[in-house]
Amino acid sequence: MEVVKALEEKISYVVEKVKELKEEKGMLHQKIMQLEDIIKIKEREIDQLNADKATVKSQLEGLLKELDSMELR
Repeated sequence: MEVVKALEEKISYVVEKVKELKEEKGMLHQKIMQLEDIIKIKEREIDQLNADKATVKSQLEGLLKELDSMELR
């Protein structure tokens, strides 16, 4: 009888542990989804900054060409 009781306790412990791990897995999955969303936002921000950088570079190059042409006159 004691063997059966000990086995029941072990099974109960395992069942509870499985429940806890499933809950933890769910929370971790949610956190992963949130972090993936943040990464997507940051990637879009980086893309926009790179586009802005290219625009500014192009404008500066144009201004420098203008300045060079003014100095030649």
